[in-house]
Amino acid sequence: MPIINLKVSGREDPALAKEIVNEISRLTKDVLNKRPEVTVVVVSFVPDHLWFVNSVSIAELKLKSFHLDIKISDSTNLKTDKARYIETVHASLTTLLGNIHPVSYTAINEMKADAYGYEGLTIEYKYINTPKK
Repeated sequence: MPIINLKVSGREDPALAKEIVNEISRLTKDVLNKRPEVTVVVVSFVPDHLWFVNSVSIAELKLKSFHLDIKISDSTNLKTDKARYIETVHASLTTLLGNIHPVSYTAINEMKADAYGYEGLTIEYKYINTPKK
């Protein structure tokens, strides 16, 4: 269900990417109650000299930064869930990456269930056609 695109400042580091993916996947499950088996995380590294805040590169500032963009189904989480997710993502990535620029973003995009899906089916279709327990 959720797809997460995460940009991280710095040099490509597969071991760090795996560690980040494990943590973001855990938070997505624990905080937003999303199923791990349908959670996708894509990590991209952007060189520090190509990441700018207020026209100054992260390299010049000697900081790290990230931008996490997650797509979830509309109205499946409370405002408090989303606020907690943003807070815990920031705290976790600060721990993993080190000195984080305060202008590091987490964006939660809520997609309408009839305009979002996987396996060639919308989330709305899956919800309507899944037997209720």
